[in-house]
Amino acid sequence: MRLVTHLIAVSREIRLRRQLADIERVVLSLPVRAHADLQQLVRREMEQAAACDFPHRYGTPPDERYSAHGHGPEVGLGKARSDNPLIAARGVALWVAAVYHETLGSRRPGMDELHRQILRLMRQIKELSTSDTREASSRWMAPSALA
Repeated sequence: MRLVTHLIAVSREIRLRRQLADIERVVLSLPVRAHADLQQLVRREMEQAAACDFPHRYGTPPDERYSAHGHGPEVGLGKARSDNPLIAARGVALWVAAVYHETLGSRRPGMDELHRQILRLMRQIKELSTSDTREASSRWMAPSALA
């Protein structure tokens, strides 16, 4: 039984790592104006997940609540692959919230490293949105805009 549990955990870790690479690509490909919205969506999804009885299963349909792991990351990844930037941003936010809570406090070294990568992604999203804001304000005060 211990071997089966280990195999399930390793396969889940591998799947989430692959999904993280896709999510990072989506974040970088989003339009500049969507970065601030993405930061707000991530914060809201994190708050909603934390308010749930089982935050690590956030985004999982009610009829799937007894599965081995939550389906929030798969649902979020499906939305993140959308061509619509708003839907893609909502999918990224759902994925980040679900995986953050799934990897939080994990005793497996691989999942702990994945949790740190999620934290880095959240910081990157925040930096993208603040740099976009600074660029917009500097463009507004540019001499060419004043003329």
